[in-house]
Amino acid sequence: MEKKTISRDGTPIAYEVSGEGPAVIFVTGAMATGASDAPLASLLSDRFSAVVYDRRGRGESGDTEPFAVAREVEDIAALIEATGDGNAALYGMSSGAALALEAAASGLPIGKVAVYEPPFAVYEGGEKQRAEYTERLTQLLAQGRRGDAVELFIALTGAPPEVIRGMRHSAVWPALEAVAPTLAYDNAVMGDGLVPRKRLASVPVPVLALAGGASPEWMRESARATAEAAPDGTYRVLDGQTHMVDPGVLAPALAEFFAG
Repeated sequence: MEKKTISRDGTPIAYEVSGEGPAVIFVTGAMATGASDAPLASLLSDRFSAVVYDRRGRGESGDTEPFAVAREVEDIAALIEATGDGNAALYGMSSGAALALEAAASGLPIGKVAVYEPPFAVYEGGEKQRAEYTERLTQLLAQGRRGDAVELFIALTGAPPEVIRGMRHSAVWPALEAVAPTLAYDNAVMGDGLVPRKRLASVPVPVLALAGGASPEWMRESARATAEAAPDGTYRVLDGQTHMVDPGVLAPALAEFFAG
């Protein structure tokens, strides 16, 4: 990351900007740094100032205890001040979608919010699963068992045991363990795991909720419910896409929404 801005609590937040035009800030999901959004940002940089950043506790950004979701909202506020002309649009991926929506509901100067597959629970049993995950994650992190915490999260996403075993022996595993403590941050952002309908009802700007046509049905329903709960929400499915969405397919949908 080339630049840093200082959040309200003194935490340095690392970011990069590519292109010129209205600012769009990319909010990553769990286990990711700003580098993961770079391919998508580059596809939008011909029309927008695409801002990628390392969320606190990741990459080149700092971290300050105690954590609160409000601190991550303040990080976005600092980025808007540093990169926007008084306001910005947000794009949030997965749990980063929940953070982007919370930032908009908090009254930051945000013009539009696009999200891809916010992982809210929409079916019976989802709330219980979230509570069990929270309890186990808290235990593992308190014991310093970062690798087991990462494994717990990956299992929650539906990855089979053999895939997880392979990942534990891969070159990327140390980087995943390095950001394992931030799994608690994303978990806090998700709240009780249910669609935050009352909070979404207070989002004062247009919301585009996207999902992949090849993703599990519950992910599409979560995106649909998010759009329906927002006063000015739109739901759209990207045919053939999964949670690992192709930037080349996603970018035109975002460009149309942000420029429209």
